[in-house]
Amino acid sequence: MNTIRKAQLLQKRKWRIRKKVTGTAVRPRLCVHFSGKHIYAQAIDDVLGTTLVAVSTLTPDLRAQKLAANGNSAKTLAGTFAAKATAAGINTVVFDRNGLRYHGKVKIFAEAVREAGLKF
Repeated sequence: MNTIRKAQLLQKRKWRIRKKVTGTAVRPRLCVHFSGKHIYAQAIDDVLGTTLVAVSTLTPDLRAQKLAANGNSAKTLAGTFAAKATAAGINTVVFDRNGLRYHGKVKIFAEAVREAGLKF
């Protein structure tokens, strides 16, 4: 019963954030998700409903590094994401923390993306 309530509260936070955060082709939404083992990041154009750039710890070039869902891996993944986004012509994004607090892994990821050259 308690886990169901936690999932409901997380969903409410996601909806509350998504009311305010929308991505376009010029400024896509950078959505980051941390599961128990992996990290997923993608740049989304909400107008067309398409993913422009996607990187996760499961992509073949990063899978060999055996990255996990922690701060060090978030920093590595952020650098890779920023490089792919810049190559795709994306310079500015809107950050979607996906219902999570802006601290710890989420904050490390966001700061690493900023250091790598993306603006938000």
